[in-house]
Amino acid sequence: MKLPVYELRINAELNDDSEVSYISLVDEPAIMKDYLVFQDEKKQAQKFQIISEDKHIISGPIMIADELIYRAANAKIQTEHYVKFSAETIKEIAIKFSKRKYQNNVNLMHDPSQKVEGVTMFESFLVDKIRGIKPMAGFEDVPDGSWFGSFYIENDEVWQSIKSGDYKGFSVEGLFDYTNPMTYEEQLLQKIKGILYS
Repeated sequence: MKLPVYELRINAELNDDSEVSYISLVDEPAIMKDYLVFQDEKKQAQKFQIISEDKHIISGPIMIADELIYRAANAKIQTEHYVKFSAETIKEIAIKFSKRKYQNNVNLMHDPSQKVEGVTMFESFLVDKIRGIKPMAGFEDVPDGSWFGSFYIENDEVWQSIKSGDYKGFSVEGLFDYTNPMTYEEQLLQKIKGILYS
């Protein structure tokens, strides 16, 4: 069965509620990319790239442009489907996120009762190879328009959970507008264009 693909968008106007309001630390990110943890380089058994324990920094992709993300049926769409975010939408999301000063809006596993203190986004960038902004090392396959972030972890309990592998990546949460689904043929055409122009 070929599932429909919906593009998710937001309104860039600050008076509109569509936005990414939180970034969640999760055990299985929907974008299928774990973040990098900068910690004790002696612990090679960890899945993460390891650099220095004293930095307490995690870095990685927050949103990947045009990545298909599987979704089960929900109140808006009553069948299984995929969603994706374009590079332009991700740019609007990242700008609005910063304008609204949401850099401390972090929770665990998308649980609003688990908002954490002491976890701050201090670095954010969009991949744009024309401007010389490349993906982080270890994520070279991530396309232009993808959003990366680095978070400083002062919360010792969260840091220990990250080191033990309880949380492996980022996941966004917010309100989005669904567009009409793309047909299978439109999906193929877009994929071909991506190959030809990359």
